[in-house]
Amino acid sequence: MPIAPQASTAAQQVDTVFLFIVALSLAFLLLITILMVYFVIRYNRKRHPKGEDIEGSKWLEIVWTIIPTVLFLGMFYYGWTNFDYMRSVPRDAMVVEVTARQWAYSFTYPNGKRTTELYLALNKPVKTELHSLDVIHGFYVPAFRIKQDIVPGRQNYTWFTPTMLGSFDIECTVICGPGHAEMLSKVIVVPVPDFETWYFGDENAPLPGAAKTEAPEPQDPAIALLRQKDCLTCHSLDGKVMVGPTFKGIFGRTQLVKDPDGKEREITVDASSLEKSIRDPNAEIVKGYPAAMPPAALTDDELNRMVEFLKSLK
Repeated sequence: MPIAPQASTAAQQVDTVFLFIVALSLAFLLLITILMVYFVIRYNRKRHPKGEDIEGSKWLEIVWTIIPTVLFLGMFYYGWTNFDYMRSVPRDAMVVEVTARQWAYSFTYPNGKRTTELYLALNKPVKTELHSLDVIHGFYVPAFRIKQDIVPGRQNYTWFTPTMLGSFDIECTVICGPGHAEMLSKVIVVPVPDFETWYFGDENAPLPGAAKTEAPEPQDPAIALLRQKDCLTCHSLDGKVMVGPTFKGIFGRTQLVKDPDGKEREITVDASSLEKSIRDPNAEIVKGYPAAMPPAALTDDELNRMVEFLKSLK
């Protein structure tokens, strides 16, 4: 398995501490193994058929107490200073809200833009504020050596400065349900001008790092709208089981829902219930699914187009 590149300032520090501890552990393993073999040969039963009492040695006890203590305190200090660095966020860091839910991430920027991949500018510090809508997740970027749990009801954070252009994996390190293995995303690091063009541009500005020479494939406007609003992160169009109910055949379907007060009732999905579910997703939760859907910011025209499309899925 290839070693992930050092793509952030934190990566170099984490690797240095890790290699220091590994080298120290290997040195002790080698020393203890050599001494063990020596004593087995030197004091075997053939050479010493009769056991002898060994009296204590003060200098030896002092040596094997002081040296390990100094080494372990050195490891602690080395690790603590790096931990303190990774928790001390620079004042000029851009704050990005990371929302985790079964089984996807979404990223909200200070200007209100939201994506399903994390777009960053090269050599610019970023603070990620981590929220979960359901269960415990783990935000892990191997190339950045960043790993932080995302706990429901608690805000965690981490920060880093990307130092390498490219696309880097984001993984979930906590088994968060049957779709855990598919909870993947990307950090895409681009030059500062490309990021600023996208960040300060309008909603339709191309994502940074997108290919500029290839024309995008034609796409149904309704599906494009669903993708834009992150609906297809949790709902499928083909009947596949995901975080939320599949959109396939949803119109006219009879399903059991739970009200905010916990009462269950059976409904038949129509245009009115679809609009209500999109505008206020926590008003009626389909039984067997988590209350993980955030309210969708839609215009009346977008809502009508979305409902008409859902009605057509058979």
